[in-house]
Amino acid sequence: MLVIDTWQYFIHRYMHLNKFLYKHIHSQHHRLIVPYAYGALYNHPLEGLLLDTIGGALSFLFSGMSPRTAIFFFSFATIKTVDDHCGLWLPGNPFHIFFSNNSAYHDVHHQLYGSKYNFSQPFFVMWDRILGTYLPYSLEKRANGGFETRPIKVSKDE
Repeated sequence: MLVIDTWQYFIHRYMHLNKFLYKHIHSQHHRLIVPYAYGALYNHPLEGLLLDTIGGALSFLFSGMSPRTAIFFFSFATIKTVDDHCGLWLPGNPFHIFFSNNSAYHDVHHQLYGSKYNFSQPFFVMWDRILGTYLPYSLEKRANGGFETRPIKVSKDE
């Protein structure tokens, strides 16, 4: 989890910082301003190769996991990624209980105000916190049901 999180944070963030890569590669994924489950892996083929295939291969090699463990791990990571993009906050969702990197967290990243924040994926938010790209948020109940993710303004003094 740490290997793939580290790889994906730095490659993902670089795709946002590099104007050429963002315009020609990563912006395809950010056409989804409102994420939905099927859009989790909606990206340019080169992005899929860089983030998922190479990141997965490095995770497999550095961890020394067996092929059987790899099947379970990468299936779990794919399901987690789909959940992160589903745009739903369902009570009792184990991903929301065990991981602070969840659908609300990633929803912030897909909003126009959040595109320079919350790059971490798919498991932990440590790199965002360490490197100052973490944007806190609140979940507010909507009058007609459901929740809305809103950024929390943090003063420079904190």
